[in-house]
Order: sequence, then structure tokens, then C-alpha cells
Amino acid sequence: MEYEEEYGQIVAHLQGLANPEIAAHSQRFFKTGEGEYGYGDKFLGIRVPLTRQAVRKFQAVPVSIAAKLIKSEYHEVRLFALLLLGFHFPRSDAKKQKAIYHLYMSNIRYVNNWDLVDSSAPHIAGAYLEDKCRSVLYELAQSDSLWERRIAVISTFHFIRNHQFEDTLGISDQLLNDPEDLIQKAVGWMLREVGNRDLTAEVAFLKNRYRKMPRVMLRYAIEKFSKEERQEYLQGLV
Repeated sequence: MEYEEEYGQIVAHLQGLANPEIAAHSQRFFKTGEGEYGYGDKFLGIRVPLTRQAVRKFQAVPVSIAAKLIKSEYHEVRLFALLLLGFHFPRSDAKKQKAIYHLYMSNIRYVNNWDLVDSSAPHIAGAYLEDKCRSVLYELAQSDSLWERRIAVISTFHFIRNHQFEDTLGISDQLLNDPEDLIQKAVGWMLREVGNRDLTAEVAFLKNRYRKMPRVMLRYAIEKFSKEERQEYLQGLV
């Protein structure tokens, strides 16, 4: 199989970094119990900095190898694949960036925990869509998949960093009544990031919506406000 040797080397390297105690902690931290959002996920027990070091060690391998790595049953191997794609994206020409984006989107079902989403969506999906139609993000925001909805809003972090807020606000509006805690936190976080750059834009968005927002979403959105302002929002007095 193509790139079989490189694949074996990467997997062997990551397995060599495994730590059972960290793995056991990660199983709990990432909610892998029955009925929890990460149910069934498996961990080797590798700290993220070591995974990032491994990406740099193997940065010369073809990005197409990520198509196999991302299907791994082990969380850290999938994270490695996503970080590898994210490492190569800004260093690639337009043709290669398109290939990375399509590899990512065609394997989106394996981007199935919040850290996997947060470490990849802005750097791949968001970066690729910077100068393109972004309707795919609005479609993802309507998905039954918690992780696809999170990808939709977290991808817009790339736009926020470029002082483009329209899509963050539009997708946040779609997700305003989302029942999932991890979506509420993500939307609140992105709204806070908008406010860090343009407080007027955030306040205008909150004006007619904050009373309808889930409490978690609102708390995240107004985290940087003054204590007095936070209390006014939480008490519905704005």
C-alpha cells in the first residue's frame, strides 16, 4: 500500500509515546463513557505538545497519508493527522490547499471531539474558505452531528482574526437555541472573540438575543465584560 512504511513509522512513534496513566485520565476528561459525547473513543495517552513535536518530526511525509491516519481508533493518531494537515495548509500552494480541504471534509466524521475540531477547523476549513463561498458552514450548522455544528462555528475563528464577523454572527444566530453544551460554549466563545475586536458588533448581536440565549452561551459571550455589565445581562436588564 502507498506510504505503508511512513504510516507504520508514525504509528510506531506515537505508540512509543503512550502513557497508560494519561490515557486513563483522557478517557474520563473526554467523556468516553456510555451515553457521553466521546463514547467509545480510545486514547494512547500522549500530551498535545508531544503530538505536535511528532508532526514536526514527520512533516516531510505526504499529506495524503492523513487520509489513513485520521481513521485510527486512537484519538491522538487522529489528532496527529489533523495537525499535519494544519501544518501543511499555510505552506502549500492553492492546488495543494484545495486537496487538504477536500481530504478534511471527506473525513469529517473522524473529527469527532471538541479538541479535534478546535485544532483543525479554523486552520483548514476556515482558511480555505477565506476567499470562497462559505455556504457549506451554514449547512454544517444544520447538521444532526454535534461535531459538524461545532466545526461550522469554530471555522469562523479564521474570519474573526481577519476582522470579518458576518459569518460568525450568522451561524451563531442559527445555533442560538442549540441544546448541546459544547455548541453553546463554542458560540459564546466566538461571540467573545468578535467582541475582543469589535465590541459594538457583539453588543448589537446580543441586544435582541441575549434573553433567549442558553445561560452557558451568554456567560461565555460576556466573560470579558465588566462585573456590573455581566450582572445586567444575566438579570435581563440591558
